[in-house]
Parts: sequence; C-alpha cells; structure tokens
Amino acid sequence: MKKISLYAFVFAGLVAQAQNNLTIEEATLPAQRGFATQTIYGAQWRTNSEISYIDSSFRGLSAKSINETEVEKIVTTTDLETALSQSLNESVSLRMIPFDYHWENEVEFSFTYQGENHKHFVVYHIETKKITKNIPFFAAGTEEIVAPNKNLIAYLNNNNIELALSNGEVVQVTNDGDGIVNGSSNTHRQEFGIDRGMGISPDGTKLLFYKKDERMVSAYPLVDFGTRIAEHKPFKYPMAGMKSEEVSLHIYDIEKQTTTQLQIAGDKEQFLTMPTWSPDSKSVYVGVLNRGQDHLKLQRYFAHNGNFDKQLFEEKSTTYVEPSQPLKFINDKEFIYLSEKDGYRHMYRYNTNGKELKGYVHNDVVFKDFVDVTEKEVYYMGTANRGMDKLLYKVDLKSGKTQAITQTSATYTVELNKDRSWYYAQYTNFTTPNAISLNSINGKQTVELLNAPNPYEGKTQLPRVEMVTIKAADGKTDLNGRLIYPSNFDANQKYPVMIYVYGGPHAQLVSNRFGGGAGGFDYYMAQQGFVVFTLDNRGSENRGRDFEHVIHRNLGQNEMADQMQGVAFLKSKKFVDADRIGVYGWSYGGFMTTSLLLNHPETFKVGVAGGPVIDWKWYEIMYGERYMDTPEENPEGYELTSTLNKVKNLQGRLLLIHGAQDPVVVQQHSMEFIEKCIKEGKQVDYFLYPTHEHNVLGRDRIHLNAKIADYFLTHLKK
Repeated sequence: MKKISLYAFVFAGLVAQAQNNLTIEEATLPAQRGFATQTIYGAQWRTNSEISYIDSSFRGLSAKSINETEVEKIVTTTDLETALSQSLNESVSLRMIPFDYHWENEVEFSFTYQGENHKHFVVYHIETKKITKNIPFFAAGTEEIVAPNKNLIAYLNNNNIELALSNGEVVQVTNDGDGIVNGSSNTHRQEFGIDRGMGISPDGTKLLFYKKDERMVSAYPLVDFGTRIAEHKPFKYPMAGMKSEEVSLHIYDIEKQTTTQLQIAGDKEQFLTMPTWSPDSKSVYVGVLNRGQDHLKLQRYFAHNGNFDKQLFEEKSTTYVEPSQPLKFINDKEFIYLSEKDGYRHMYRYNTNGKELKGYVHNDVVFKDFVDVTEKEVYYMGTANRGMDKLLYKVDLKSGKTQAITQTSATYTVELNKDRSWYYAQYTNFTTPNAISLNSINGKQTVELLNAPNPYEGKTQLPRVEMVTIKAADGKTDLNGRLIYPSNFDANQKYPVMIYVYGGPHAQLVSNRFGGGAGGFDYYMAQQGFVVFTLDNRGSENRGRDFEHVIHRNLGQNEMADQMQGVAFLKSKKFVDADRIGVYGWSYGGFMTTSLLLNHPETFKVGVAGGPVIDWKWYEIMYGERYMDTPEENPEGYELTSTLNKVKNLQGRLLLIHGAQDPVVVQQHSMEFIEKCIKEGKQVDYFLYPTHEHNVLGRDRIHLNAKIADYFLTHLKK
C-alpha cells in the first residue's frame, strides 16, 4: 500500500477561522445552493480560429478567437425570438440560447424549438438574422434525428416512426400496435452502446431502424400511487433465464416508401449491435451477438433488398464480448472496429473484406471516444494513470505511433477545430476545479478562457482528501482509493468509517477530478465526523479486460475480497475505530453493501443499501446474463452470489431503500429480502420512495441523503 503524491493536498485558499459545515441541502444540491463550479456552456468551433459559447447571462452567444479577440453577442435571444416569430407566425419567448445549437457552417447554426403546436428544426443565419430552414414536426415527438442533407426529420410518435419532410409532409414509416416498439434507443435495454434506434443513410435516402417485439416478454407489475385510485402500470421486463425480446433491423426507402427487413439468420433472441451504414449507403454492417454474449459475428447486408452479403470476421471469448460503438469508416474501404480482445478496449483497422490491417493498443490505455478521424490519423480520448486520467491521443494509422496531445494529468473533455490545428480543452484534476483553454495541436500556443476558483473557498472548510493505492486481493493489482478525513481531524482520536461503494462494471468512483471525484455528500459525512473511504475494486471501469472480467459468473466475490483489502488498510490507521465501520451503496453498490454485511458481519456494523440487487435471477437478461450466464447454466454462481441464503448471518443494522417505480432493479428484490428476514427472525429497516424509479432525484434527494446520514449518525457514530 502506498500513497500517491496528491495525498498532502489541502484545498488551497480556505480561510483559517471557523466556518459553517455544509447543510444537507448544500451537500445534495451544491450547484443550486451557491457552490457551482464556474464553467463555459455550449462551446463549439464556429471557424478554425474562433470558438463560440453561451455567455454567463445565458441570453447571448459570444466568441473568442485563437488571437484572443473576443466578440460579445454574436446572437441574442431577442434576435432569435424575432426571427422565429417571423418564420413561425406565432409569439416566441426564449429564456436562454438553445443548448442544442450546432454550427452548420460559419454563418448558420441549427437548433430545435418547441413551438405552440409543433417542434421545429430550424437553421438561423447570423448575418441576415433570418430563419433559413424550418421543418415542423410532432410536438410530442421523441428521439428525433436529422438527415445529413437537413431535408427531413425522423422521430418517434409513441412506438412508431414518422418522417417530417421539408415540404411539410408527414410520412408514417411504421404502424404497429402495442408490444412492438420501433426506432427506440431502449432496444436491448440500451446495452452494447445503443443510444439511438434509428440511423439515416449518408445519402439521405434510407432510414435504418430497430423493431423490437416484446409481446412474448413477461409483463412486470408496477403500481402508480400518484392517482386518486392507484393504477396498475405493467412494463416488459425480461428476467435472466426467461423469454427475451425479439429484435430485427429494417430499412425504409424514403422515396419509394417501402420497408425491407435485413435477413439476419440465427436465434431470434440474439443481439443486433453496432448497426453501421457504409459510406456509399449501399450496405449495412451489423454485429450479431449470441444471447450467451461470447460470440460476435460482424456481417454485411445489402441495403436495397436486405439480403446477407458477407461475414467479415468473428470474435469469441471464454467470458463475454461486449460491443460498445458502431464501426467508424476512415474511407470507403477501411473502418475502425473496437475490441478488448488483446486486453484493453481499443481500435483495430479492417478492410471491407474482413482482413485485419493493424491494431492500435497502446500501453494500458482504454479507448473511450472518437474525437476526429481521417484516412491517416485518429484523435481519440483514452485513459492513463491506471484509469484515473482521460487524455487526448493521436495515432498515426500507418505506423501505429501514438502520442498524448494533452500533457497535464487530468480528466479532459476536448473538441478539435475542422483543420485539426487547434483544440478546445476543458479539464479538471485533483487540485483544479475547472480549467478551459484553446490550444494549438503542436503545443506552442495556449489561450486561457477560464481557470475556475474553488467554489467552496471562503464558505466552508472542506475536509482533507487523500488519494491512496491499495493492493487487490490477488496480491499484485494496484487499486485506486480515496480517503477523506473528518473535519478538525485529530490523529489521536478514533473515528467511525463510512465506506461508499459501487464496485460493478461501467462505473468508476475514484478519478483524477477535483477532490478525487468526491461529492457533496462525501464531504458532508466527513464534516459530521466520519472517515469516508471509497475503493474501485476489480470489476470496475477503465482498467482493461482482465481487471473487469474477474467478476464473470461470480458477481460480488472478487469485489468483496478487494473491498476487504480496503478495510485492512483502514484498520491499519490508528485513527480508525475498527468497531465502527459501515458501508453505503446504490444499485450494484446496494448489492455490494448487502453482500458485505452478510459475508463479513464481524466487520460491518451498519449498512445502507439503495435499489439493491438481492438475487441476480430477478435481474434483466442483457446485463445479468453477460456477467452471470443464465440460472440454468450457472446454478452454483447464482447460489453463491444470492444474498437471500445468507440472511441468517445478519448482525448489524441494515437499511434498505427502494423506489416503488424502479424499472431497473425491481422492488421484488428488496421485498424478497424482507420476507427472508422475517422468516429468519432478523430485524431490518426499510424505506420506500413511492413515486421514484431506480434513483431518487430532484429535491427529494435531500430527503434521501438526510435519511442516510441520520442512519449512520444514529447507529454508527453514537
């Protein structure tokens, strides 16, 4: 175990005299309570030398150039109101510049406006101050996408797809009844990187879309308590080992108004991932993944008739294959495919015959997002520093030479200008709340836009935060941890501990952000006299395939072993009271909390488990079977990971919290746990949020955090 150099950091600039601790409201909603970190909203390159952004009033669009020239009020909400009123012939009032504005060229930007009777896709000209394009569409339409040539909008009207054409015509693409869902991003429950359910071809003539038939999936009961008489509102929920949805892909020809189904062979319950148009709009590529999620086939289909053309390659795994993004074409004949087959998710270049040309794995970098792609080079965001940093990289596609463009150890968000000579950079790290600048790619010039002050300075004395490194239970893997000391820390005192845990895939709690990624509630609990500790165990995100895949078929086991290494670290500290250790987590963290209390009752005295998975057989197919297989295929694993058969071990105080409308971890989990506690004669505390789903959001979250804090203060601190 060792500390990294940041451990000595104490938030600078805080006054020495006594200051007020955060209230629970301030800790829960810091931005709304005067603790917002200064930032710049809506930054976009307008030209190769000028970035636009929404000004601090939110009512104007301003700009700054690489020569540090500043232009205020390129456009105002008043300008837009006038132009919209003239174009739509209706009264218009805008509270702020639309956050979805997008530059179509140097003098025109587009955005979506919610009018009196319709939504409108509009294009505004900053010199003429006129609306140059207006496509109205259904006011309640969702998930709208715009054709590349900007001549039509595709959107969802409930479960069906409609097109709004530039001539005002509305075309109904699908007309299916209940149980069949078209074009929705909620296909395969949004796993496999699915964030949209439709895609318009590059030439704008065809629409590719998902069709999800869930009529055969079990309807799970939810009760809406918000009506005069509570209403039954069931939804489709495919549980592990049970019947899944059947998904197909279809192509709608916009001119001919005909629909063709891709003739994809195989099990109806397989997953259709990574749908990608070819650059010439003649073909569609699909990653066909079996329900067992260990065998991916990349296949190509003809767009004109839906017939199978070619299987380019396969990828198999002894654990699971997890496609995460569509293909990225670099020209008509070559594309980038993402895979973690060599240990870290990264780029592989293939030709359209299916031949692998080159891989671009670089050290232990995990690929995160494309930034810019050309035939010769790719700019992308990737990890560094054991997953703690996110940096901008450039790779030469011919040689494979990779270099980090951003040099500061930090978590970055970037945007390149069109000629890739400059980039907009926003970053945060342990000591920096938010720094924003324009930077030349060659590293020779920088224009500072913002260096935000510590938002807590002069208002409250934040506790000391220390970043630590701890060996995993395998004795060799370094884990990232964060330790927050109690306010007014005295090394000669003994303090209770609250461990905040998630522990599952697709999440990372400890990162190189301001304060190590700690949140307001972490600070609040430290100010209440707790040591607050968080550890990203094996199984969590951004550390590569082997780091994550240790969870396969035995969720929670290696994760708990690593968390107990964190407990050993805590117990080695003289200021830690080993008899007063508690744990809190939500969702997968709720599963971890419950598991830790039941598997290590001698260690954990208090636990709060929010939306907890109690037994993985009640979780959904797409996520659950990836990591656990089916209950029939892995009965030992399901038995081992279930918390129900360990209820008899419960010794400490445990509070379960659930949202009655939870469509992710259904309430049956916590209900079954309570019933088992009754049968075993074990006392457990329970709280239900009647109108909330998988998490408690908005102002009600103040109530949630107050309840959690009170539970620890009552049962662990006193």
